[in-house]
Amino acid sequence: MDSAHIEFLAEKLPISIVPNFTHEKLYLIAGDVGPFTAGIPVEVPLWLAIDLCHRRKCRLIMPDWMDHEKLAEIKEEETQATGFTKMPCEHYMAVAQLLLSAEPEGIPDSQRVKTLLKDIWDLRMSKLQSSVANFIVSGGSYAKLDQLTLMEINSIRPLLPHSLDQLHRLARSSNTSELSQTQDL
Repeated sequence: MDSAHIEFLAEKLPISIVPNFTHEKLYLIAGDVGPFTAGIPVEVPLWLAIDLCHRRKCRLIMPDWMDHEKLAEIKEEETQATGFTKMPCEHYMAVAQLLLSAEPEGIPDSQRVKTLLKDIWDLRMSKLQSSVANFIVSGGSYAKLDQLTLMEINSIRPLLPHSLDQLHRLARSSNTSELSQTQDL
């Protein structure tokens, strides 16, 4: 799974919009959406909300967790916790990037929101990198990845299997070296 696939999954999440048009219910493969009444909030998949926003057919209602005060609380909680904290949205980074690119003027203090999201991402990546380093050093055979998002797991995906493969090769060469030494005796 790559980041484009994760973004695709994030686009299926529901978000509220305020349409500026009236239309009956839409019957989509993924499920019915609507009806749309101008000025009345309705929940739609993120991909549809972004499309309607680009066509100036709606106004996005930002999720509560994208408020800069809420993000500051999340950052503080993540800083204090030794493990990973539960994020308010499974695909928080992808959703935030999509919303910030679709309607940055609709987000109060959008620069502060971007900064807080980046800080949270950096904190979590730092914790993840140190967890992976500890896992590799300890010679663990499995790991429990609680509270990580798919995008975070995907970020270490290229590194971890390669590192574990190299450790396995070193251990195997060490074992064959020891075996040949005992046979020489």
